[in-house]
Amino acid sequence: MAVEPGSRRLRAALTAFFALDGFVFAGWVVRIPAVKEQTGASSSALGLALLGVSLGAVVTMMLTGRLCQRFGARPVTVGAALVLAASVALPPHAGSPLVLGLVLLLFGAAFGALNVAANSAAVELVAALGRPVMPSFHAAYSLGGMLGAGVGGLVAGQVSAARHLGALAVLGVAMVAVAARFLLSAAAPGGQAPDGATGARATAEPGSGGAETRWLVLVLGLIALCTAYGEGALADWSALHLRESLGANAGLAAAGYSVFAMAMTVGRLTGSALLERLGQTRALVAGGATAAVGMLLGALGPTVWLVLLGFVITGLGLANIFPVAIGRAGALAGAQGVAAASTLGYGGFLLGPVAIGFLADWFSLATAMTTVALLAAVAAATAQLARRRIQSD
Repeated sequence: MAVEPGSRRLRAALTAFFALDGFVFAGWVVRIPAVKEQTGASSSALGLALLGVSLGAVVTMMLTGRLCQRFGARPVTVGAALVLAASVALPPHAGSPLVLGLVLLLFGAAFGALNVAANSAAVELVAALGRPVMPSFHAAYSLGGMLGAGVGGLVAGQVSAARHLGALAVLGVAMVAVAARFLLSAAAPGGQAPDGATGARATAEPGSGGAETRWLVLVLGLIALCTAYGEGALADWSALHLRESLGANAGLAAAGYSVFAMAMTVGRLTGSALLERLGQTRALVAGGATAAVGMLLGALGPTVWLVLLGFVITGLGLANIFPVAIGRAGALAGAQGVAAASTLGYGGFLLGPVAIGFLADWFSLATAMTTVALLAAVAAATAQLARRRIQSD
């Protein structure tokens, strides 16, 4: 079946926003060690500061679902992306953990809003195309994360965090300005309004408010939470784990998140074919089990190279679990389903680093990272137990 020109244009523009999201967020996370040193924060104090990202994101996620239903997912995507890109310049200027937490509150609010809005727009397009292409959007996020981490690693030893993130903010705002023109003007499939408002309301299926549907959305949100916990932990703590636990230099430490993001990208680029071959449930179970094994190696490996290999295996395992869970929730209950599952999912992404910080102070960072493997196994078990409902609904 031929793809409409409007669908191609919309898919390309939306892909650019997913890539921007990953690029900006990764640019921030690879500079966390520098910001930690600048503020003089302990691991637990840094964890509390990172809670600002969590609180900002979780508070805005459910609100964003309603905004998408009222105004359309695409305009909300553009607005959130502008705030995210601009606010990434602020953390290096925080003089204390408290100020850092307040700055990250704004950054997290924009991050949460962008992810709900962009995923809602993606669910609309996936439904119109009739193909499981949701992983391709998340592949763009991972590719952006890989590039952002790679650039951050290259400049970490030569450029201050303030200059690096300031330049990233300027570049990010410029990218939003260009991509927004295409996202807002592209005609949606099936003759929907260009602003996406019609599509945002159309994604909700009849009866999507039923108790059984709400229960399944929560189950999908739990699966997303367990796996996003691992992504958040690796984003915020992989560099510190390599540097503090194994003595890696700054550039090699930054490569930890980069190789993880690269593995996520590869897994998601092949995700549509994997879903067509295995189906949703088998992909969820296999991915969770693979990530659990990989993260045990990533947390407990005795050398830098074994840990990096563990991160790669973990990335391949986690790659398609989150997009499948969020996409299924959106197919069941529209933008509100995306918002509900995303709130749980990104709650894991954002609260995971906080938990890792406290566990690292109480035990060790390596021990704390094993919780990623534990929750990946929980995700696999949950998907297996709910396999009939996930596959049939």
